Amino acid sequence: MKEEELKQIFLAEAQDSFEQLNRLFTQLEKNHADREATEAIFRIIHTLKGNAAAMGFEDVASVGHLLEDIFSEIRKGNIALTSMVFNDLFKAIDKLGEMIEGVKVNKKVPYKGMRAKLKVILRNLKGEIEFEATQGGESSEKKDKELDQSLQQKLEGELTESQKEALASEHPVPLGVPLADEFSDDEDKKSKITFSDFVQVPVAKLDTLLNLVGELAIEKDRIIAQGASLGATNEYTRLYRITSDLQYSVMGVRLVQVGALFHKFHRIVRDVASIENKKVNLDLQGTEIEIDRNVLQIISDSMIHLVRNAVSHGIEGPEERKRNGKKEQGSIQLKATSDKEYVIIEVIDDGNGIDADKIRKKVVEKRLATPEAIASLSDDDVVKFIFEPGFSSVDNVTSVSGRGVGMDVVKKAVDAVGGKINIKTVLGQGTTFSLSLPSSMAVKSALLFIINNTEYAIPLSFTEAVISVKKSSIHKVGGGLVTTHLDDTITVMFLRDIFDCHTSDELQNPQLLHRSFDQIEDPEAKINIVVVSVDNKMIGFVVDRLLQQKEIIEKPLGKPVENARFISGATILGNGNVCLVLDANDISEFLFKPTFATV
Repeated sequence: MKEEELKQIFLAEAQDSFEQLNRLFTQLEKNHADREATEAIFRIIHTLKGNAAAMGFEDVASVGHLLEDIFSEIRKGNIALTSMVFNDLFKAIDKLGEMIEGVKVNKKVPYKGMRAKLKVILRNLKGEIEFEATQGGESSEKKDKELDQSLQQKLEGELTESQKEALASEHPVPLGVPLADEFSDDEDKKSKITFSDFVQVPVAKLDTLLNLVGELAIEKDRIIAQGASLGATNEYTRLYRITSDLQYSVMGVRLVQVGALFHKFHRIVRDVASIENKKVNLDLQGTEIEIDRNVLQIISDSMIHLVRNAVSHGIEGPEERKRNGKKEQGSIQLKATSDKEYVIIEVIDDGNGIDADKIRKKVVEKRLATPEAIASLSDDDVVKFIFEPGFSSVDNVTSVSGRGVGMDVVKKAVDAVGGKINIKTVLGQGTTFSLSLPSSMAVKSALLFIINNTEYAIPLSFTEAVISVKKSSIHKVGGGLVTTHLDDTITVMFLRDIFDCHTSDELQNPQLLHRSFDQIEDPEAKINIVVVSVDNKMIGFVVDRLLQQKEIIEKPLGKPVENARFISGATILGNGNVCLVLDANDISEFLFKPTFATV
């Protein structure tokens, strides 16, 4: 996170703390026995002091530290609250407010006289007590004496004779008597009400605003499309720019740093490692990368499963690691990087990796595939079975793993936000789970095309290429079709074949995917194919006609069609037509599931 952003967050919290302290002090003055107010004041001052020290604002931390000492004694009953004490404490809070404002405008506010006064309050009301020096929260008797000496020298010309004697002899100064000019009441100094530059807004209001901006974007496209038909495109250039800027500004408001999620995993890793009797270190990278709050919220549970599995399944016990020539302490890394419109989150461990042969045995045992089908798959494809519901590679069920619940949830959550998940594993060296997530769910870049005179869209996140091939380059293999692209064999399917089906039974027809292909008589006929990548599988979707690339606002389907197959949502185009968005994951599952026919 940038230093300026941290400073702004600190100021917002500090200003809020200052306002709460004023309210609580007033409440406590009316009822000295209000234990709840005393505890709240102590807690707020403690937090403010810690935040200021972490940011390097030593003056705020210094005064906050002494106030914390005073309220620590008040909590213990060692200091009796009187009106004179409150007068001095209110002045101290005012000074704290000035110092917070000083941080905001980069202006140094004199505070050492106030600090000396607070020390005298402690001495006056409690007698000689030991308390910590205030610089950075460090405790040192030597620093304390140096502080007294420097304060006495600094204030030598400002104090009255009685105050000088009191400081020199360390006898109490009467309460209510200021130590320096900075305590004196100035008639020209009037109370000012300050406001934070940060505003807290409920997420529901942001969602409403985003929906309205989405509607505006759709209306913008409609108006521009009408203008284009009238030859008045240039008239709407400014409208296009302003609405686009507004749209991206609102999207930017919803962005949060992935560190908000990453930092929660220190405790999770510690707890799981403790249960499993393992030593694990967590390393965070790229915490400043920003992503849509909704995306982060949806995949948060998935991240918990991945991290817990990394500790439970991936990292070996200390003795096993020593036998394998590794350090006793395992390492898990959470890493975030930005790639254009996507955020890549990686969960990396240096554990034992995933044993593909062990997965093969479990797949056959659980009857998820025939021995013949599983034997023909590559190790990478076999490893993907861990995302199947109910699948678990461990033999013993523990409180952390073994129930077969978790990885399928991860896959569904990533699919729900239009993302991808990949696995790279090396036996004996470790595993990397890579989640490619859209930085925003509001706007998607999509490719538009036509099937059966109906417009459809597919997110560009799945699209690899657009090619045109002859019919003679496509071949029948079993119940499907294949062709070559960049020297790789890819599966081909005519999308109209599944969209022409009226019942689920028709989808089970073994010759379904040959239907449109057989209707084309000319072997030289050109066929338009959109090449997509789903789970590292390349699929060619045959479309009737390609239209354009466009940014769309995707909306979920409502009742009664919210569970429609092969469709993830819908958008409205500039011409007013409703355009359905393809669910590439569902189509891929339909294509390849039959390969793993159950025994």
